[in-house]
Amino acid sequence: MEVILLRHGETEWSRAGRHTGRTDLPLTGRGEEQARALAGVVKDRAFSLVLVSPAQRARRTAELAGVESYEVDPDLWEWDYGGYEGVTTAQIRESRPGWYVWRDGIVPGDEAHPGETVDHVGERADKVIALIRSAGGDVLIVAHGHFLRVLAARWLGLPAGYGRYLRLDTGTYSALGYEHEEAVLLRWNAPV
Repeated sequence: MEVILLRHGETEWSRAGRHTGRTDLPLTGRGEEQARALAGVVKDRAFSLVLVSPAQRARRTAELAGVESYEVDPDLWEWDYGGYEGVTTAQIRESRPGWYVWRDGIVPGDEAHPGETVDHVGERADKVIALIRSAGGDVLIVAHGHFLRVLAARWLGLPAGYGRYLRLDTGTYSALGYEHEEAVLLRWNAPV
């Protein structure tokens, strides 16, 4: 069994380093090119389960990569950054020197962006992992950088916050699997 993870292509906010949780942004032209390039990763593969985040940037990435059929799973939404939605790390550090989302978390936001802890993201990732393990074959997931980092950490049996060690760029693919029945990373942050 192999779990292929696709991080969506570039958006204006990802290019600018703005925290993009629940704000539903389209791909840039470059993001669409990245998504098309991912087609080689999924072409001619049969997946028992294909899950995609509700965000248009993830759905469009899946479609441009040639994924014809998928289920939208709300547990795949990106980390809800609360009051830091749309704000860059440099801007946050103006009032919170040395701030790091993985260590210091977020502040609550408005009704549309209430925010969540990394452990809450981990709980959502655990639900997705349960679906993956019951699929009975290869699985494809199309989602977001921080969420996929948490998912990988939880796949390995690590705390959600260990996702901080797994940088993940836009338009890349990764793979999770097993070695001698033990969960492992097969590939990470691979460009196409």
